[in-house]
Amino acid sequence: MSRCCTNRASKVFGGRQARRDARRYRRKGLDGTGRRLVDEIAARGVEGSSVLEVGGGVGAVEIELLRAGASYATNVELSDGYEEEAARLLADWSLEPRVDRRLGDFVESAPGMERADVVVLHRVVCCYPDEEALVGAASDRAGRLLALSFPRDRWFMRLGLPVMNFFGRLLFDFEMYLRPAAAVLAPAEGRGMRVVGEHDGFVWRLAVLER
Repeated sequence: MSRCCTNRASKVFGGRQARRDARRYRRKGLDGTGRRLVDEIAARGVEGSSVLEVGGGVGAVEIELLRAGASYATNVELSDGYEEEAARLLADWSLEPRVDRRLGDFVESAPGMERADVVVLHRVVCCYPDEEALVGAASDRAGRLLALSFPRDRWFMRLGLPVMNFFGRLLFDFEMYLRPAAAVLAPAEGRGMRVVGEHDGFVWRLAVLER
């Protein structure tokens, strides 16, 4: 699956998107959803923790967690389009030695990776075709906390998604997935994790689970 997914991701999440994300982060910091996600994690303690983020893009969430006290971060990203801007952001904060950025399909590479204290899936579940495999692999690698954000299963999302996916498949061979919260969280809960924090925004739902 990795080559197929990598090609699709690079079409949608390429250099242009990376430059836009990096520019926004430099000017305004994290958006509301990202800020709340980091705050929910930090409230449970990140001092000295290792962080693993799947699909972290330019790495803004990792940077904020490192600034909050985490010791080290690993990012596994499908698209290579983010790497140049991510490197520049790390240089801005002199954090290059504390972040390991890897390319590939996390589900395939996860069995060979070490556990991290905190695992983050920020706006990633909706872009991956198999939520059971993705959330399950993330849960297996989470030593203490798993934090996720994903779209809420609301009527207007169900109404608009087919239109978005029609053009996504036509232009980029890419589609998004809308799932009930119970289905997203079930792989983690089935592995002994329990929800300790939740928040519903207008579009995005946050959940933090603890082992």
